[in-house]
Amino acid sequence: WQSAASPVVIGDRVIVAGGGEGQAFLAFDRKTGRVLWKSGEGTTTHATPSVATIHNKLQVLFFMRSGVVAVDLETGKELWTYPFDFRTATAVSPVVFEDIVSVAAGYGIGGGACRVTRDEEGWKAEEIWREKKVSNIWSTPVCVEGYMYGMFSAKKYGDGPMKCVDIRTGEVKWEEAGFGQGHVSLAGGKLLALADDGQLVVIDPSPAGYKELTRAKVIDGKCWSTPVFANGRLFLRSTTQGVCLKP
Repeated sequence: WQSAASPVVIGDRVIVAGGGEGQAFLAFDRKTGRVLWKSGEGTTTHATPSVATIHNKLQVLFFMRSGVVAVDLETGKELWTYPFDFRTATAVSPVVFEDIVSVAAGYGIGGGACRVTRDEEGWKAEEIWREKKVSNIWSTPVCVEGYMYGMFSAKKYGDGPMKCVDIRTGEVKWEEAGFGQGHVSLAGGKLLALADDGQLVVIDPSPAGYKELTRAKVIDGKCWSTPVFANGRLFLRSTTQGVCLKP
């Protein structure tokens, strides 16, 4: 799918996963399109970059074919790297909780996480777990109080499970079948889970167990997109329809 990652807007910057020597990572002025900085080597995956503050430093995390590369948001300078396997494709953005960064891929890779440290000698990332059961291809999970909620499965269309995973250990706390390759968002402290058959499910996030609050069939067609909540409205799309809902 060539370049399939979305641009990320933060403040007056637009961050893009690029390509080519010296411009794997790009930042543009949001108002003028002027290139603010470009840096880095390597080939990106299909994952949209993540922006996070780790140890009081605002940074952009790119999931490259070599693993995660974190750069300074202001300058594009590389801060740290976390080597991670790549096979065929992945579109899962890095997930951050405090000083822990988790990524995942399908095709037999699974998931993993590193802890990022910073001292007088600089930045460093050390792996703290790796787990095949936390496989994923394109459904970026959300993290609530140290627990990731998402569709952790690879090509299990229709019956693939939603899982709760401890980002600190990789332990699967629970799983619930029937979501397929859907996606999940967080709004108002609740999980909005869109199954790949168009079922929208509202879930109370808790590592103690799966707590479904309500569900409804809201859209036809195959749903591999993420529910978006904005201005009091919920926006969903499939291969055949788009809908706007008032919760």
